[in-house]
Amino acid sequence: MSSRRLQITLQPEVLRWARERAKLQPEELAQKMGVKLPDRVLKWEHDGAISVAQVDRLAKCTYTPLGFLYLERPPDERLPITDFRTREGTPPPSPDLLETVYLMQRRQAWMRDELIEDGAEPLDFVGAYGLHSLPRDVSTAMRAVLQLTDGWTNTQSTWSGALRLLLDRLDTAGVLDCFNGVVGNNTHRKLNPNEFQGFALADEYAPRVFVNSADFKAAQIFTLAHEFAHLFIGKSGVSNFRILQPASNITERFCNEAAAEFLIPEEKFHELWPHVERANDCYQAIAGRFKVSSVVAARRAFDLNLIGRDVFFRFYQEYDDKEKRSIRESEVGGGNFWSIQRWRIGPRFAAAIVRAVRERRMLYREAYNLTGLKGETFENMPEKLGVSI
Repeated sequence: MSSRRLQITLQPEVLRWARERAKLQPEELAQKMGVKLPDRVLKWEHDGAISVAQVDRLAKCTYTPLGFLYLERPPDERLPITDFRTREGTPPPSPDLLETVYLMQRRQAWMRDELIEDGAEPLDFVGAYGLHSLPRDVSTAMRAVLQLTDGWTNTQSTWSGALRLLLDRLDTAGVLDCFNGVVGNNTHRKLNPNEFQGFALADEYAPRVFVNSADFKAAQIFTLAHEFAHLFIGKSGVSNFRILQPASNITERFCNEAAAEFLIPEEKFHELWPHVERANDCYQAIAGRFKVSSVVAARRAFDLNLIGRDVFFRFYQEYDDKEKRSIRESEVGGGNFWSIQRWRIGPRFAAAIVRAVRERRMLYREAYNLTGLKGETFENMPEKLGVSI
């Protein structure tokens, strides 16, 4: 008998945990594993009798580390950074979220070592403020780090142009940024924006922000500003804020306020409001001026007590319904492969990886794992991303 056909007995509770962790019904798992009857899956979860080959297949289909399936009990999986999503009813982190955070941490750790080896100086803005600071002071510092002047959004004709400008400035300022709507480059594993919208990894040498680009495009620029604000107070963590409701966590409230002031300064908002408040679509007028979504503009008006709670909630519901009906692309830069890769990887990080490979300080295998690109595609990366080595 082949060793892979060998029957073994594992803990039924662990096998059931793997399926539920992947949010699969028995019928769905059976189909993914090529098992004819869902009853076979239920039998595994009842008596633990399963073949070695089926264990391997189960691990692959549920995105579970193989060793976990041989444990005596399900592991207590937690995010390696603060979970600012935590509130009553929040489910455990999915395999997609966990793998995404782990990949970004590996990239950050490598880049940190690379920068220290090169004699780079730490970035003085990371952790320079605390929750005792004023969000307005942090928003001012955010603009200074990105070398943005007052009214910088006037230089951009669209919100997507403003978003790209922010990404370029972040990269130049030493912040590793990533926009991605899937796990790595696996288009079959779309990230769920209802689970998280972004996260920040604070570090004085290689700070990183991640934005879930599967979320509404209009929400992404606010997410980017929010995660950037996390770096200034030195707080790593995963966020799932909703513009509809004020954050319950003090850190999230602070970063929301700093992000809102960064995108729509209160003083400028008050100057504009009398000119647009009676317009048919006043929020869109504000959004066009500051290159944000109309729901962010409405939320800002609500926070500044310029509109009532009922008015905002009604507008938000209409906006949310419209967005859910719309067909939207999930990546910055549209469908072009290299436009997508530019912000899945980041120009600065890509250039550092290629230099390390060419100088034979990094194996191709490690470079492939960190970038998700292989062979000729990896070799073409510098030219296609427009980065200099």
